[in-house]
Amino acid sequence: MIYTVECSFADPNSEAEWNDFYSREKLPALISVTGFQTSQRFKSLSDGCPVYLAVHTIDGLDVLTGEEYRQKGGGNFARWQQHITDWHRNLYSDIGLAPAVNADELLVLCAGGPEPLMQMGLTPLAMRAVALEKFPDRRWLARLPRRNAQFVESMSEGVHLYAPMTEQLTGPRTTSTEQET
Repeated sequence: MIYTVECSFADPNSEAEWNDFYSREKLPALISVTGFQTSQRFKSLSDGCPVYLAVHTIDGLDVLTGEEYRQKGGGNFARWQQHITDWHRNLYSDIGLAPAVNADELLVLCAGGPEPLMQMGLTPLAMRAVALEKFPDRRWLARLPRRNAQFVESMSEGVHLYAPMTEQLTGPRTTSTEQET
């Protein structure tokens, strides 16, 4: 299943330190939780959506309700919590492993249907919300080569571009063969 966490951050004075904590400490802690298979962070290049996005592949909802997840920092942002705004969490139906987005690519998310992504020559993966906020109910995602990003500027509302902030981390049970599927 695909677990997404979206938010913005309201304190420019501590935002760099928070990003460092999230990328260097929190993601590695989460990927060590049994049931987490992949984790990657992104920053939005689009308006009209939260600034930050984390995309995780997990085994199921029970991973997020377990003691190991709570102990290793799930949902806990310590001293930064007061600055986190526009926070949303969703669990989407299984599309296999979340695609790893490389430094020369962008992640494209759309809640308005797969057509805008297909018009860009992409093959969208369809996700259906099954737990947590369940909004938006459906989303489509795809990887876009950065060199093609200029063609997206006139895209329909609801299409959002995200640049990777980290490489995709993989859990100990995720093999390179699984990642390529």
